[in-house]
Amino acid sequence: MNFAAQLFYSSHLSERLERLYSPRPALKDSEENDPFWQREELYLGPSQPGSSYKYGPVSNGTVGRRPTLIEPERLKDFGVEELLNGDVKVHETKVAMAPEVVLMDPPKTRRVSEFRMIPRPPAQYLRFEDISAAAFRIQSGIQKTPCTYSRLSKQYGMEIYLKKEHLHYTGSVKERGVLYLLTSLTQEQQRMGVIVATDCNFSMAVAHHAVDLKIPVFVIMPSSCSSPRLRIYRDYGAMVISYGSTGRDSQNHACHLARENGYLYLEEDENAAYLAGLGTVGMEIYEQVPKLEAVVIPAAGQYGLLAGTAAAIKHLDSRILVIGVEPEDFPLLLQSLKTNGPIKDIHSNPNKKLYGDLMEHSLGVNTFQLAKKLVDKVITVSEEDSLVAMLRFQEFERSTVDTEGAMGLAAILAGQLPELKGKKVAVVVSSANMELEVVRQCMDRALVLDNRISKFSVQLGEWPGDMAKLLDVLTREDVRLLDVCHRRHSDKSELFKAKVECVVETRDKMQSAHLRKTLSERYPSICWLDR
Repeated sequence: MNFAAQLFYSSHLSERLERLYSPRPALKDSEENDPFWQREELYLGPSQPGSSYKYGPVSNGTVGRRPTLIEPERLKDFGVEELLNGDVKVHETKVAMAPEVVLMDPPKTRRVSEFRMIPRPPAQYLRFEDISAAAFRIQSGIQKTPCTYSRLSKQYGMEIYLKKEHLHYTGSVKERGVLYLLTSLTQEQQRMGVIVATDCNFSMAVAHHAVDLKIPVFVIMPSSCSSPRLRIYRDYGAMVISYGSTGRDSQNHACHLARENGYLYLEEDENAAYLAGLGTVGMEIYEQVPKLEAVVIPAAGQYGLLAGTAAAIKHLDSRILVIGVEPEDFPLLLQSLKTNGPIKDIHSNPNKKLYGDLMEHSLGVNTFQLAKKLVDKVITVSEEDSLVAMLRFQEFERSTVDTEGAMGLAAILAGQLPELKGKKVAVVVSSANMELEVVRQCMDRALVLDNRISKFSVQLGEWPGDMAKLLDVLTREDVRLLDVCHRRHSDKSELFKAKVECVVETRDKMQSAHLRKTLSERYPSICWLDR
């Protein structure tokens, strides 16, 4: 190498060393924001203007490339460091730009009349959530009644389960709705007190549970109400007031006292809380009877039990049949379904002692709509069928119920539900509130209707031993003689004849038929005094 070349090389080398080890100037603000690969320090060689040696940008290394001016530590922030043979391998980096934001066109201005108004679905009057909430609220104050298998199942060709709601403290299913209704009142209403004015299952439930909840309760009863019934209300802890001679008089007086003193006058209606409480019966039946196929519910007195139970059952399993049963003398729901609207009065006169609650209530609009939507079938039963069903409860279930409580079973005994043969059926026994004297009369009538008690008259001669022969025939037939009357001086008896009237009890219809045949063959003048 000649002397000129060595001088140039040494001067160039010293310049490079000076630049490499000299302190670095501070970066400008614009340089701090620039990417590291676009900064001026990434260019090799002299940066003075007019320099004859300029080099391009740094790229991936090649054989014989010059060492870069970037310290390897500065690349750690970017995650692209890779040491190779003591040097730094630099990767190309692509900058992904943010996607371009495309603004949407402004919405077209339209008039209010151009929008199509979609009406909201109407709120349900009774939801399953309401029934579930009622079940949770009353679980500490209402016992869970049993739903037991009945021995009548084999006799009628179906699996019958009796939901014994008559086992409540007041003997009625209406305790469920009343307790939830009372607990739903405001504190101010509970502090002022409640008042009722009819002698029915609803009033008895209000008297009992209001006292338990420390709510003042007043009961206004007409003077015609029996003393045992008044004693029941007093035993519950209610304040009983006798006023007027009719139920209407006591109701008017109760309304007057409520207005004057701030009491809350309660009467059985289609209150949503009351129906939700009654609907808890359906939840318990579904839980107690697996693979249930049908539910038979009495609809006498007030139709909230039918509507509430149907709402619960249909929500849990829509395939389960729900059948309502009404008395033949007061088919209010059945007539309303035929006219597609609730009827206030059908101008009938049912037996007040058997169906006392029927005369005080009517069918509400909401209850009718629920029954129309959820109840699969509504049938009626006669008074005679209900009395026989009461007798079956006495014999097979060892329990006393009233005509309303026996109405569901009466529909099965009368053969009006042949579609339930071979199915698993739950029958709601709603109540058992009936005075003892009325129960006795009902049982006597039911025995006659069931051909278990027979009454006959026969003319006997006045010869010695004729009466003994008749008694001997009854003894051989193994019947029970309940009453006998020997009339010697009867206007219709023949001369030298005596008229004898007997009342006997048989085991069943077969024995009764055999007795009639035997006595008719022996005494042609016999006369059967039936019903």
